[in-house]
Amino acid sequence: MAIDPRKLRPSVLTRMLNSTPLGEVISERQLRRHRNRAGYRIGDEKYVDLLRYAAWLVWQRHDPSGRGPDKQLADYEALKEAARARNAELSAIGRDIGDIPEVVDPQRKARARDDFRFFCETYFPETFNLPWSDDHLKVIAKIETAVLRGGLFAMAMPRGSGKTTLAETACIWAMLTGAREFVCLIGSDAGHARNMLESIKVEFETNEHLLEDYPEAVYPIHALERIHNRAKGQLCNGKHTRIVWTADEIVLPTTPGSDSSGAIVRVAGIESRIRGMKYKRADGRALRPSLVVLDDPQTDESARSDQQVRSRMETLNGAILNLAGPGQKISGIMPCTVIRPGDMADQILDRDKHPAWQGQRTKLIYVFPDNEKLWDTYAQIRSDSFRNDGDGHEATEFYGKHRKEMDAGAVIAWPQRHNEDELSAIQHAMNLRLQDERAFWAEYQNEPLPEDEGDGDQLSAETIAAKTNGHPRGSVPIGASHLTMFIDVQGKMLFHTVVAWDDDFTGYVLDYGTYPDQQRSYFTLREAQKTLARAAPGAGLEGSIYAGLEKLTEDYLSRRWRRDDGAELRIERCLIDANWGQSTDVVYQFCRQSAHASLVMPSHGRYVGASSIPFSEYKRKRGERVGHHWRIPNVQGRRQVRHVLIDTNYWKSFIHARLSVAMGDPGCLSLFGRKPAEHQLIAEHITAEYRVRTEARGRVVDEWKLRAGGPDNHWFDCLVGCATAASIQGAVLPGTEAKAAVSRQRLRLSEIQRTRR
Repeated sequence: MAIDPRKLRPSVLTRMLNSTPLGEVISERQLRRHRNRAGYRIGDEKYVDLLRYAAWLVWQRHDPSGRGPDKQLADYEALKEAARARNAELSAIGRDIGDIPEVVDPQRKARARDDFRFFCETYFPETFNLPWSDDHLKVIAKIETAVLRGGLFAMAMPRGSGKTTLAETACIWAMLTGAREFVCLIGSDAGHARNMLESIKVEFETNEHLLEDYPEAVYPIHALERIHNRAKGQLCNGKHTRIVWTADEIVLPTTPGSDSSGAIVRVAGIESRIRGMKYKRADGRALRPSLVVLDDPQTDESARSDQQVRSRMETLNGAILNLAGPGQKISGIMPCTVIRPGDMADQILDRDKHPAWQGQRTKLIYVFPDNEKLWDTYAQIRSDSFRNDGDGHEATEFYGKHRKEMDAGAVIAWPQRHNEDELSAIQHAMNLRLQDERAFWAEYQNEPLPEDEGDGDQLSAETIAAKTNGHPRGSVPIGASHLTMFIDVQGKMLFHTVVAWDDDFTGYVLDYGTYPDQQRSYFTLREAQKTLARAAPGAGLEGSIYAGLEKLTEDYLSRRWRRDDGAELRIERCLIDANWGQSTDVVYQFCRQSAHASLVMPSHGRYVGASSIPFSEYKRKRGERVGHHWRIPNVQGRRQVRHVLIDTNYWKSFIHARLSVAMGDPGCLSLFGRKPAEHQLIAEHITAEYRVRTEARGRVVDEWKLRAGGPDNHWFDCLVGCATAASIQGAVLPGTEAKAAVSRQRLRLSEIQRTRR
């Protein structure tokens, strides 16, 4: 009587695995692959089941009496169906993770449910390995309140205090404990947000402490073995776990008895599409975010832009705080750093302006040491050491000898925070201050120093944007007799401006923009998506610039600009920036070869400071033109194109003065249209620099400097170029007329001789 192989011991089944009949049905390599995919080990119950299944296939295919294969099974359709069933069952065995392991310590898990500090210390001991500071404990308490009971909390912490790590851990805690079903993690941009989600993924995939007490959520993630394609088909005892594991979203597995079944964390940049965020669960419920975590929601660039600050505040108060939907209240946590006065973090932390956020500022050092003289000596020793290629250990030795006197009076927030080559947290804080005073107050004290804005009478971006004249875009007002254009050349795109001028320098900005057109109301050069390279596929840097100049000038210089009285004007002079080293040659080449060669001219801005020689005092050479703070030298060298040199300090002050003139007065510069909001970006370009009044060599000059952070100022340069071009074409501001040059009368030689006689 034949023996049913399904009843054989594992050792016998293993020997059968190497037999020839079994190899005809399922190979050892095939069986091993299914075993490894399912995570089975030899001897495991599931592996034994797999062996028995393979043996059963052999038994079904061969006659129990041992007389050979059953010929009736040779039918093709029957074989195909058997193969399909076999593959389907093996695939299901490989995708099924089986039973969920038991919780190692239920009491520990129960305590962590309502204690965020305990959760951090127990399950992330390698991350939170230093003692907590008092400020940390305050922040932890606020996070716990927001997750468990709701509310909005903003806390400014020094750079490097672990606020991002706390925010990520809060997301994990809220999901695993079931306190929040849908968590939205928002960063300053999409890349920042994805990096935070990747950090959360690493914890789920590698943290053995979480696996011990939260196996219902973490074990299925470990079973993926970082092969994310397995997520869609993963089974747990025959039921889909519905786990989601993508770059922007995590959905924890749906498993029986799990508090975190189907919990979601989704990330987004604050400028991304946030409205309408929701998720449909398997049970039919539509979830919306109930907890939002905003980690440092501003960048250095956005913090220094009033427009971007307003835009992000509007996004926060509108889209983000209404993510929970009607009738539901959302909780919010915002760890942040104040970058400059009035930025997004500074406003949210102000309890008078936004009391609902309950803002709190923490610092690296609350009271500085009393003995300033010893610290001055320390600073001198430290700087001398670095100047002589040292590492500063001499200063540390000095601090060690006088530590008691130097520490007197200081109150530090986190005594354990210092580097290995430093003796205390106070020394660490003072080193950061010596390294960069301004950065220290902003990044570590959350009290940024006031920016050096120059004179207090400088125009604000709002004032400039509101200087509109009501004329349609591109329409030339009556009285304007000169049209000038300037093109600022950058590697990614071209900035341009067209201005109409009266003879007395009353100006009207007719048009401004970029090539290629960005088709957005707000953008920066650094983040430009539509570039010259994309507009000219296959061309190099110089080729793309040349093609852009050609298309831009053909469009504008060929155009007829209609004046209000019906007259048609053309652009008289177009200056093209040739200052950028990589574009200088191609700009000169374009100006030589352009179809509008008589209208275009390369230009170079020159920094003429108080100690510099003004253009008017230069010794004029033959063939050279010298105008009002501009010069056109004679053609020299191989370029064979005349160019103009511009005193940028003077003309920048000139533009700001024209913008300060009241509407209707001579010499006023205004913008087209009636909507100040559409001119906010050019206004920010114009205010990207500030002036510092400097006196030297008997001259007083406004020297212009770019604000901290390097904001875009390209349209400001364009207005300077347009005003210079108007001066070249004959526009004169009353009161600035140059003294008439004394004309020299040519004398004939015969007349000289006659005079001598």
